[in-house]
Amino acid sequence: MTTETVEPQTPAYKLAKVVGEILAPWVVLVLLSLAVPWKATGYSIGYTLLWGFVIAFFCAAVPMAFIVRGARKGDWDGHHVRNREGRVKPLIVCFASTAVGLAIMLTWKAPTDLVYMAIAMLVSLVVTFAITSWWKISLHAAVSGGGVATLAVVYGPVALLLLLVVALICWSRVVTGDHTTGQVTAGTALGFGITILTFVPTF
Repeated sequence: MTTETVEPQTPAYKLAKVVGEILAPWVVLVLLSLAVPWKATGYSIGYTLLWGFVIAFFCAAVPMAFIVRGARKGDWDGHHVRNREGRVKPLIVCFASTAVGLAIMLTWKAPTDLVYMAIAMLVSLVVTFAITSWWKISLHAAVSGGGVATLAVVYGPVALLLLLVVALICWSRVVTGDHTTGQVTAGTALGFGITILTFVPTF
């Protein structure tokens, strides 16, 4: 399936670029690092900030810092790592950093929802890594899809309305030519499905 790139100077393309930046995986993870702990800790500001920092630092900040550093060195083609071959090292670093974050959560007895969210991230990264060896599945879609699934478990079915935002993210990745419709669809299904399956023991 081919991409459906729009001419760079059109309003649609410019909008798609903006959407891809403001709803990038690391941004979505930072938002989740506040939304999930807020409910999981019983709306405690202190614990929300504490666990939010752990999640944001190990699941978003460390991986993003590594990716930006690699992009500046020319190891891959930008902070979105558009070339499939360049995604191996970033995915390994994402997994390792998230694993450290999970270890801290388990040691400090973090709320169950936070632990399962981290586990879902790790499983998604493993599957994504395997798929990336032969196909450029969308990380934007996988992270946002998993994020909506997490919020649906924590806050209830009303969070599924955020799938409209996921659809917007998927549209942006196709319009900019970074992914095909199949790749964003698969990414969304992967992130959403793995997250729901991970949380099954909590139901």
